Amino acid sequence: MLQRGRSYYMSRGTRFSCASDRSVAGRPGSAPSFTFYSASDSPAKSSEVPTGSSCISIVPVPCRVTTCCDFTDSKPKVELKELIKRYKRGETHAVSALHQLSQVLQVQLEIKETVTTGNITGLYFAFCAVIDGVVHETGMGVSKKEAKAKAAQLALNNIIPALEKDGVLPCAMGTVPPPLPVKERVSALSEPFPGRVVYGKNIFTSLKEMVTKLMASCAELSVCASTVAAFVVQSSSGFEVVAVGTGDINTKESTAPNGRVLHDSHAVVTARRSLMRYFYRHLLLFFSKNKALEEKSIFQHNETTKHLTMKSDITLHLYMNQLPKGPSQIPSNLRLNPLSISAWELHNQLSLHGTIEGKVFSVFSTFDHSASKVVSMSATDKITQWQVLGFQGALLSHFIEPIYVSSIFIGSEGCGDTRGMEISVNQRVDGVTSRLPMYYCVYRPHILVVPAVMPPAASVDQMSAQKTLCINWCQGDVSLEVVDGLQGKSVEESPFRSGPALASRLCKLAMLSRFSLVARESQREDLLAAVSYREAKMMAKPYQEAKSVLKSYLALKGYGSWIEKPPVSDHFSI
Repeated sequence: MLQRGRSYYMSRGTRFSCASDRSVAGRPGSAPSFTFYSASDSPAKSSEVPTGSSCISIVPVPCRVTTCCDFTDSKPKVELKELIKRYKRGETHAVSALHQLSQVLQVQLEIKETVTTGNITGLYFAFCAVIDGVVHETGMGVSKKEAKAKAAQLALNNIIPALEKDGVLPCAMGTVPPPLPVKERVSALSEPFPGRVVYGKNIFTSLKEMVTKLMASCAELSVCASTVAAFVVQSSSGFEVVAVGTGDINTKESTAPNGRVLHDSHAVVTARRSLMRYFYRHLLLFFSKNKALEEKSIFQHNETTKHLTMKSDITLHLYMNQLPKGPSQIPSNLRLNPLSISAWELHNQLSLHGTIEGKVFSVFSTFDHSASKVVSMSATDKITQWQVLGFQGALLSHFIEPIYVSSIFIGSEGCGDTRGMEISVNQRVDGVTSRLPMYYCVYRPHILVVPAVMPPAASVDQMSAQKTLCINWCQGDVSLEVVDGLQGKSVEESPFRSGPALASRLCKLAMLSRFSLVARESQREDLLAAVSYREAKMMAKPYQEAKSVLKSYLALKGYGSWIEKPPVSDHFSI
């Protein structure tokens, strides 16, 4: 919890009318500065770090922020009443309602995992809502989504009567277990909580079966699975792999206004674009005007937002067989004296990173990336962005609410340190939620280490010969597509080819084609009026606002500026 700069009593008793008057330094979204210490030179506050440990102790210290950098708008009181009415009418999901209320009230909200209450045993998850440091009652369920929903309902049942009566947030009701502390080097298969063990093993089993099946269909390309990422959908019927991508490089081609070249073919980026194809297919099912097909869709209508959301029993997970490139790959032996070269090195490690033809560099480096052909943000930075803006992207945000992953699995037994991933995905954006437009938030995934789905078994010669090849697949595809990552196009030998131009089914032009098809099926004439890919993206105003806020926030926190591709790369139409 960030230091609020005032007494706990005052932070609890602030009325709605005063919420927008809080100082920036006292707000949960305030940007703290961090001092990093090693075990040997840490101050008294960091004495809990074992001697000789190489882990980082991050000690927040007050950081003065001028009001000219304040992103937050004052929210009218009537909006709060309307949010409560919508929740009571059943138009807003409990978790969404709690996040929306926290944004309006300018309070810090976390939904943390805890332990089950009442000596309940079995495959149950337990979560509790923590609002400005006050821990509310524990919600339990057979899935994390159900437990979080119940925790949010219990918190809302506690705070709404007090908000309506006195206009102040109440203290917690009853005795509840404390939230679980953040742990490092956690393996999903050695968790002390039975529920997590079971779903970790189920995801691992589903992934191994699917990746093995895909590689068997094209055995000569099995070497491409040395760097793999996949998305898994968890529902009441079980676990299902819905998108797979491999690759470790980005294109050497220049940007061109035709949308036919894949700029980034790293595994998680390829898997995510395959996931977007999966989303488009389920949107077509939903808008098919066929009841049987609509029921097969993962989406349902939200009367409050007029957008679609994933059905309540569906959860999304991400698997990668190694830490993604960028800030997540902090050297485990880095010593952290505040005034040392290592501290400067750590600052560079945690900064935003770019990639050129697979090579990674910090945005603070002296490399002249403006003169290069194509520069992409690192995979770690993209995951950070997706956990705030959603994995659906700008075009799909016209139809669906932000979609986040609940868990990130790192499939590498050699990965004993996930602190870089924890800091990059969670801590770097801590506090930005209050600045984001409605329905966007920082969704903190569980980051767990599991065995690799398919350990590399190829020779050095094979690796060298096929290093630039990348594979993509999503549920419903008859065959794999093989792309040359350096060229940004599919290869002649690919089982799937879109045409003689060899444009990948993941390219921007293909995505725009699917977007237009869904716009027609959903009778969105306003979207069909867009004359270019860029215009269609810019029409998603809440998404673009959230994107702008995130980039400004990262720069304000000292992580550097997001590298933008030339606008010309998006100036094309079907």
